[in-house]
Amino acid sequence: MVTRRLRRLSVPLLVAATTAGALAGVARAEPAPAFVLEDGVTQPVYSYADAIRESVWVNLGTDLDADGEADRVAVDIVRPAEPAAAGQRVPVIMDTSPYYLCCGRGNEAQRKTYDENGEPVGFPLYYDNYFVPRGYAVALVDDLGTNRSTSCPDGGGPAMTGASAAVIDWLNGRATAYTSATGDDTADAGWSTGAVGMIGKSADGTVANGVATLGVEGLRTIVPIGAVSSYYHQHNANGAWGGYAPLRSGPPNLLTPRAYELCEPFFQDLETRFDDDGNWTRYWAERDYTRRADDVEASVFLVHGFTDQAVPSDHLARWWDALSEADVPRKLWLTQAGHVDPFDFDRERWVQTLHRWFDRWLLDIDNGIDDEPMVSVEHAPGSWTDEAGWPAAGARDVALHPSSPGLLSTATAPAGDTAAYTDDPEQDRWVWAADPDQPSPARVLFRTEPLESELRLSGSASVTVRASSTTSEAVVSAALVDYGPATVHDYLNPGWGIENLETRSCWGESTPSDSACYLDTALSLQDVDHHVLASGTGDLGHWATLWRQLPLRPGRAQTITFDLTAMDHVVPAGHRIGLILAGTDAWRSGAPSQLPTVTVDLARTSVELPVVGRTLDE
Repeated sequence: MVTRRLRRLSVPLLVAATTAGALAGVARAEPAPAFVLEDGVTQPVYSYADAIRESVWVNLGTDLDADGEADRVAVDIVRPAEPAAAGQRVPVIMDTSPYYLCCGRGNEAQRKTYDENGEPVGFPLYYDNYFVPRGYAVALVDDLGTNRSTSCPDGGGPAMTGASAAVIDWLNGRATAYTSATGDDTADAGWSTGAVGMIGKSADGTVANGVATLGVEGLRTIVPIGAVSSYYHQHNANGAWGGYAPLRSGPPNLLTPRAYELCEPFFQDLETRFDDDGNWTRYWAERDYTRRADDVEASVFLVHGFTDQAVPSDHLARWWDALSEADVPRKLWLTQAGHVDPFDFDRERWVQTLHRWFDRWLLDIDNGIDDEPMVSVEHAPGSWTDEAGWPAAGARDVALHPSSPGLLSTATAPAGDTAAYTDDPEQDRWVWAADPDQPSPARVLFRTEPLESELRLSGSASVTVRASSTTSEAVVSAALVDYGPATVHDYLNPGWGIENLETRSCWGESTPSDSACYLDTALSLQDVDHHVLASGTGDLGHWATLWRQLPLRPGRAQTITFDLTAMDHVVPAGHRIGLILAGTDAWRSGAPSQLPTVTVDLARTSVELPVVGRTLDE
């Protein structure tokens, strides 16, 4: 962590650090970059149009695609020309993504573009337009086997995290890069301070999480948005197999034709290391970043949606808990929208906050962001509250118990009270939650009495289910529902909770090949009579251990406990809290080979809610 402090200024001032190693991870005598500081933030004083745009290929020292040549990862860079001409250096904002060619980035699916000579001219997203004039370089890295990179992706394992770490090493003078994909002319990163901040949504943010656990010198901060923290929990659910192979999933043309052909033997070898029955293996342990949170040296600014269906919010909860235990410097934004970048749901506040965050961690500007509330939570669409931490202070577990006929309360059900469902893999949690007064063979549903006062739930609920199956395999799913009228984000629409407007706003400077102007957005809302707050799935055959699925003995009950997705929600007075138990959730797991009927022992089944303040019986 950098100890040099820059005094907050109220008038423009040109600042240049002149001591050797002024920024962490760099042992160079040349001065750090000049920047203009006004009102505590860097100012746009450098030309974006005249910025240097270049591509390099960093040597990885591996040959995973077995073509006889060392793998290289492609990096497209845009950086201000003025500091380079003055012999000064700039910090780097870096986004590693597999999507720069196949699918694009951001709300408008922007792709990288190149001129007739192959030089980069169009950089997706606003990072370059906004931050390059303020004295930052932006480096967009093609993930392994995509766009202009070679090698083979390994599903979030050491190859993929190591590739981005190698780029950071090159930016710090510890690795070799070339000016072409196959040539021998080397590229120098003498223009870089070595201070790097990684950012990105979804897969991009996931890479940042993984690289942070390597403790690579020079990585000063990461900003993962809707990112995976454990690939096991992305492809499995507490022993329930998700139903698709992690190395062969993804959009069409994700990899280059060359990678699809050359990487097939590599994929086949990797696939021998994970099971397709939901078992925890060393393959998954290697790709669970929460297990290595103690190795994180960078600060972390997390953003996640409670209703994110692409990367469920249990990823956020596990990662945040691990970072908190490791006492990592951190910040958190939590939205009720889905898989959405904050640039598209709270643009002005987000850009201002991100600007100050990068100034603080990449330029060591003492701007006070460390002293502000750590957490910002959206409790209702567009209504945000700043808080000191998350889960909310005072949150504690309160157990509720299901009982016949369809009741949920603090009282335990009498011995012998049971309920049963038959697995229907065509249904999901939203189908189960509808029509609560109508019986359904695919689920059992329990509700509290109407609440006398509002109740805040903050954190992760967990369910304990004791049940028996008519077959040797059975999936158990649970959903927590707020029954009552509300206006919520329409998080299942194509925009995951936002919609495009016809107007545009500009965030930085433009060129004819790279516009800084983006479609404005608005929250996409819907009126509902119930709202699924959290959900989860587990495999009953993993009741003893995640390492091995045990065949169930029909009619013999077993007990399984698992967490639901994270939430922070205020249930209004008059609403009812519902607990649903069912089988396969079509959104979360594959189905057993034989569909069972599952009988639940209600007397030994419960849900623990993270309650803030008053409980249901107070």
